[in-house]
Amino acid sequence: MDPNNQAPVENYANPRTCLFHVLFKGAALAFYILSALFFNSFVIIFVVTVLLAALDFWVVKNVSGRILVGLRWWNEINDLGESVWKFESLDQESLARMNKKDSWLFWWTLYLAAAAWFILGVFSLIRFQADYLLVVGVCLSLNVANIIGFTKCKKDAKKQFQQFASQTIASRFQSTVQSAFTLV
Repeated sequence: MDPNNQAPVENYANPRTCLFHVLFKGAALAFYILSALFFNSFVIIFVVTVLLAALDFWVVKNVSGRILVGLRWWNEINDLGESVWKFESLDQESLARMNKKDSWLFWWTLYLAAAAWFILGVFSLIRFQADYLLVVGVCLSLNVANIIGFTKCKKDAKKQFQQFASQTIASRFQSTVQSAFTLV
């Protein structure tokens, strides 16, 4: 087999962003799991774990989501007091050019971290540790908020693309019909 005919292996386009995306998730999980070995104070464990999870939430929502998958979301309260989701995404052409490995890493770590927090919550529940269940609940809710936000944002980006495509096709059809009637 000729080594020159092999398909090029796609690398991560943003290795630093990928590293920090995984690092913040891993730091919160590792600290929570290993903290009982080093600290006897629940308050320290709670504060540091939630702080690391909050940093992870912010990094994913505002940095790695933009860079790795081209999506960003936020939630606002309008004048009527209603919660309104806002979505921002790159155009469809730019989204199609996003690195597949970066995107894969983003989505899988998002779901795996939530699954890990869920499993830790089950262990806390089995061991009747309500205080640690609180820590896990906060961390899991931050992860799930990002999952919901980015999933809605991805669906909104697809919907906007479909609307744009429909409008473009309709306008082209309309201009073709108009030009056909002007020739007659």
